[in-house]
Amino acid sequence: MEKSTNQKIKLGIFVIIGSLFFIIAIYFIGNKKDMFNETIQISAVFKNVNGLQHGNNVRFSGINVGTVKKIIIVNDSLIKVDMLIEEDNASHIKKDAMASIGSDGLVGNMIVNIIPGKKSNEMVKDGDVILSENKASTDEILKTINSTSENAKLITDNLVKITNQINSKKGTIGMLINDTVMSDDLKQTIYNLKVTTQSTSKSMANLNKIINDLNNKDNVVGALKDTVTGRKIKMIIVNLEKSSEQINKTITNLKDGKGALNYLSNDPKLVKQIDSTMINLNQASSKLNENLEALKHNFFFRGYFKKQEKAKAKAAKK
Repeated sequence: MEKSTNQKIKLGIFVIIGSLFFIIAIYFIGNKKDMFNETIQISAVFKNVNGLQHGNNVRFSGINVGTVKKIIIVNDSLIKVDMLIEEDNASHIKKDAMASIGSDGLVGNMIVNIIPGKKSNEMVKDGDVILSENKASTDEILKTINSTSENAKLITDNLVKITNQINSKKGTIGMLINDTVMSDDLKQTIYNLKVTTQSTSKSMANLNKIINDLNNKDNVVGALKDTVTGRKIKMIIVNLEKSSEQINKTITNLKDGKGALNYLSNDPKLVKQIDSTMINLNQASSKLNENLEALKHNFFFRGYFKKQEKAKAKAAKK
């Protein structure tokens, strides 16, 4: 009898403990699935959910704010995902927020990530549909990685071929690397090119200096560029043209026999008279000199000429 009572007590304790564990489990599961919290429903439409399932988490800025309630196929290209969001957390989600599907870690369950909006100030309400972003699926990423690896293999094979050709002195690059003579010639060519470039730079600097000097008003080109000097030169040229016309007229008059010069040069009688007059003047001058010399030695005029010589000597000393 006692044994039966002990068994009943143990059974009762076991049932009570099992019931407590069951209630606690139900509470935690319900709490996780938002069964006991006030929630609102929002939706997003995707082209591919990438394995998302009912009950997966919904995160806002990395924080769990709800769960996936339902996944509905709208048509052959669109899938609607209904999400239950805790009402307290929904007050921080704006209408221009964007939903995307990702994975919880590298190999974890799929989740819905909600990216905060920036432009709108209005918060989401029950039944709203927010924007969605369709990211590349794992299969697409693997295909891209596979294609990239194949391209990398081809590039590696080509690099091996090129390296072998270079080592075997084939091709231009192989010759440049292995041929010392050609390498020296190339170095000399580069040096000559450098020297030529430096000379060209100096020439350009001198040319710029000459061009700058041309703008200086102290030289001929600069003076010609000056408007005042240009006008003066223009007036000089005009005056030279006028003088040239006058000279041409004078020469024409001489050729036509007009004027005293032409008369003097073309009349032979007048020329002979002028020559005779000049001869007579020279003879008269000679005789006058002789008479003056005779007067110097004359008794009456000798004292006068000596006084003049003494006066000239005193003036020269002063």
